[in-house]
Amino acid sequence: MALKESEAIVLRTYPLRESDLLVTLFTRLEGKVKGVARAAKKSKRRFGGALEPLTYVRAFYDDRERQELARLDSCEIIESPMATEVSYSRAVALGHVAELLDELLPDREASDAVFRLSLAVLQELRAAALWMPITYFELWMTRLMGFLPEFTECVVCGRSLDGQRAFWHALADGLMCADDKRLASSELSPESRKIATQMLRSRVSEFAEIDWPKAVCADLRKFLIQILERHIEKKLVTAGMLEKIS
Repeated sequence: MALKESEAIVLRTYPLRESDLLVTLFTRLEGKVKGVARAAKKSKRRFGGALEPLTYVRAFYDDRERQELARLDSCEIIESPMATEVSYSRAVALGHVAELLDELLPDREASDAVFRLSLAVLQELRAAALWMPITYFELWMTRLMGFLPEFTECVVCGRSLDGQRAFWHALADGLMCADDKRLASSELSPESRKIATQMLRSRVSEFAEIDWPKAVCADLRKFLIQILERHIEKKLVTAGMLEKIS
């Protein structure tokens, strides 16, 4: 069987037997693909450092008849996050991107929009920036997965939220006005809603020069994470790790 060739982003690797690795790739050709890299721990020629998480590679693999896992033949590095120093905070941010892709994407379903988004955000994460690209990625993943609610009107009564306070609840969809909010709701500030609207109309690179401390859009990130966790029905490990970064 002829090898398939695709650009791909390495999401996760797991040890499998003595020298093999179980690899999860997000390929441009077929979406998320899981495969076995035989003797990957020994073969520098076929893999080298190409299987580090979030490495952008050209992957060569094939599917065996009646086998769920592909056979990963080799990978060539296109760009690696290891090309520059990886601090703890940047490592957590990269891990967050990988976890979101792995948890949200179905197997074998290509999405060029998500692939292009991922590459653009990873490019920004090569610099010192952290919170802006993470906010952008969470926002756009929520939208591309079809989970993002309308920012401009109350989900209960339909009233416009322009210039009004808006609230959300962990167990409900959408934003609510002050009259319809539930007990123990959290507020999503007008500033964060404005930035979110701008991000949905712009490329991530357009925000690269903006000073963006953790406090900026912290409420938006919290809002997006609760939406994503509710849909995947589990907690995102890296979201908790990001919260602890000062």
